[in-house]
Amino acid sequence: MFDLSLKLDERSQQGLRRSRRIVESPQGINLICDGKAVVNFCSNDYLGLANHPDVINAFKSASDKYGVGSGSAHLICGHSRAHHALEEELAAFTGRDRALLFSTGYMANMGAISALVGRGDTVLEDRLNHASLLDGGLLSGARFKRYAHGDVEHLQNLLGNSEANKNSVDIPHPSPLPKGEGISRRLIVTDGVFSMDGDIAPVQALSAVAKRHDAWLMVDDAHGLGVLGDNGVGILEELKLSQDDVQVLVGTLGKAFGTFGAFVAGSEELIETLIQRARPYVYTTALPPVIAEATRTSLKLIQSEGWRREKLRQLTSRFRTGAEQLGLPLMASTSPIQPILIGESEQAVAVSNALFNQGFLVSAIRPPTVPVNAARLRVTFSAMHEELQIDQLLDALAKAIA
Repeated sequence: MFDLSLKLDERSQQGLRRSRRIVESPQGINLICDGKAVVNFCSNDYLGLANHPDVINAFKSASDKYGVGSGSAHLICGHSRAHHALEEELAAFTGRDRALLFSTGYMANMGAISALVGRGDTVLEDRLNHASLLDGGLLSGARFKRYAHGDVEHLQNLLGNSEANKNSVDIPHPSPLPKGEGISRRLIVTDGVFSMDGDIAPVQALSAVAKRHDAWLMVDDAHGLGVLGDNGVGILEELKLSQDDVQVLVGTLGKAFGTFGAFVAGSEELIETLIQRARPYVYTTALPPVIAEATRTSLKLIQSEGWRREKLRQLTSRFRTGAEQLGLPLMASTSPIQPILIGESEQAVAVSNALFNQGFLVSAIRPPTVPVNAARLRVTFSAMHEELQIDQLLDALAKAIA
């Protein structure tokens, strides 16, 4: 018989037990949360599109045309005209041959990695990658190696070791990844913007290393798409990297896009391989077509309203300047993700609760999401925030952390 209460009690004593707050209003800057009016500083709705009237109207109109559910998986009868149009528009937006929709970002990462590498291959991941990337690497069956966060030299050493480790048996694996004689396929995997630290991966250097070692590079730009780049195309636009430089691009739609779901974009051969081999794609009910239609409207807003990205940059800069003046323990991030390092989990929860009592919703992030003794407040910004709200949050932080 399972005794679950003991482990739950241990988590409570360590300040690690998670709980949920109930939101009673639309997503946005001002929420009703657990019956209390609060200013929201922990959402990933970076551009403020989750409750945009145009997106809502697109959703409503699509429900009259398509209903609610998709009815089946994409490969059965669930792939609608709305899905297909969104995939084509996302491919054009990201400058890639094709894009493929997944029902969640977790599934996109799991599906892409497991379709590309398997037994006899090697997957190399940044130590601070998102859980979905790490789980995808572990469950793929490939040799799984983690390099120190952002450490390109460490990655090169691991790649060198993988080249020295020749396969005694050549195991067939129908994948577009290059495979040299006697050498397994190697897939390097990284977040673009790291969700808990807010810093940016050294993607240019990673791409150069991948090319030197005949490997492929996969970037999950969940927190960069819509936010970075002149046109919101993300970190690859910011760094001027093409499909040849980063072969596998993953993006989510539930953050800057304000809707739900995810996609993988890349070459014709990559997308066809995923359609054939990515189990989370093949065996899952398709995203509702009404979501796809709403996302098409979000995409248009991302492309046409660059002021949202500019305002986001201004708000982030204002917060960092004020936080540094107050001596708050910021981390090295220029993105809208601004972690404040606290250390102990219990203290992080206490500060989060103190902020909530002052009318601000800021989540405490604790192990295992972050390393032990690295609990933090994860402050995030939206283009819908105003400068006065930033200043009010800084005042509240000064009181709560003092």
